[in-house]
Amino acid sequence: MFLYQFHEIGRAWMAPFAYWADANAKAYSAAGSWLSALPGAERVAAANELFYRIGKEYEKPVFDIHSVEIDGNAYPVVEKEVAKRPFCRLLRFKRYSDDAESITELKGQPPVLVVAPLSGHHATLLRDTVRTLLRDHKVYVTDWVDARMVPKEDGTFTLDDYVAYIEQFIREIGADDLHVISVCQPTVPVLAAVSLMAARGEPTPRSLVLMGGPIDTRESPTAVNNLATQKPLWWFEHNVVHPVPPNYPGSGRRVYPGFLQHTGFMAMNPERHFMSHWDFYQDLVKGDLDDAESHRRFYDEYNAVLDMPADYYLDTVRIVFQEFLLPRGLWDVAGERVRPDAIGDTALLTIEGELDDISGQGQTRAAHKLCTGIAESERQHITIKGAGHYGIFSGRRWRTQVYPQVRDFIARHAQQPAGRTTKTRASTGRAAATAKKKPRR
Repeated sequence: MFLYQFHEIGRAWMAPFAYWADANAKAYSAAGSWLSALPGAERVAAANELFYRIGKEYEKPVFDIHSVEIDGNAYPVVEKEVAKRPFCRLLRFKRYSDDAESITELKGQPPVLVVAPLSGHHATLLRDTVRTLLRDHKVYVTDWVDARMVPKEDGTFTLDDYVAYIEQFIREIGADDLHVISVCQPTVPVLAAVSLMAARGEPTPRSLVLMGGPIDTRESPTAVNNLATQKPLWWFEHNVVHPVPPNYPGSGRRVYPGFLQHTGFMAMNPERHFMSHWDFYQDLVKGDLDDAESHRRFYDEYNAVLDMPADYYLDTVRIVFQEFLLPRGLWDVAGERVRPDAIGDTALLTIEGELDDISGQGQTRAAHKLCTGIAESERQHITIKGAGHYGIFSGRRWRTQVYPQVRDFIARHAQQPAGRTTKTRASTGRAAATAKKKPRR
């Protein structure tokens, strides 16, 4: 009950020591400081910075994407908020090209909605994904709000609400020319949203790319899956759900705190994280500033976590990891049955990492067994050799192996999506017009 409060007290108690260590690290490493000339100054500075980075609080990072290089030319990028809900902002990254007369937006490239995970980290974890996609696409991103920052009077947020948000964003961007990419956790609600829209006769995106997600967690279960099945739902509600302390706007809201999720992340590979911090200390002592800066960038992102709304978290545990309602064909969202076989006009690409220890092999590929309404020729699966979970959407493998295939898949369906004829487009257009007259959920 008071775990979150104790965590905040501990964080507040630690803060002065962390800032003191930061000041020491700078004093013993600054070029103009007499302290930096003392024997052993490098080790003192390195130890203090390591202490500071372990003890400091990590704020939400920024995307910090101000330009993108295309064919050797740098184009400016502007980040804009195009829609806002209590628990999510829809961001648009607009690229521009300079000409002699004015600044004009780059035209003629397909729009892509990147649905970021709401599973502990901020959407900026997909910074590399977004930056790479900007070479050839108009990019939108879901930027989920830390639940502790959402006032309690704004209501609850459930997995059903997540699905409704995705539907609304697809409609607002315009499904007719849209391609949707979901990474990890949102593969489930994204597939549900597109299934529901298809069943109603609404236009659906031209293509759907599902990456490393838990569509069917009965396939190759991982440690994450096993934890969810070994504990009953009441255990999660009574042990990991806590009220937000009074020092945040969301005071009193029930959440799954980010610091607990972060502890779980670290516990999965404690030896790797310990060695990473030890190597960071050694790099600082040796003066290897490039490797030290790489460590800072990674952990600035990795250590920045957010709180998840309790109802959404518990829904996900029950529906996705315990009862497997989506692959069993038993999932109802706001009273409507989720039927992936209703999707017929959207091409499907699934991507898995060979060494993924979060979503095991076969879990994402299971979408093909469910989406039987999509022609076989419009479905594709890729397994990336040697890639872990993060490698399929970030880093060298993403840029050199995964992205070219995603880009080509989207390009093939940018003009004529799977099975979509003029007659089909006209009928879905009429359905959409009718749907717009109905109040949104």
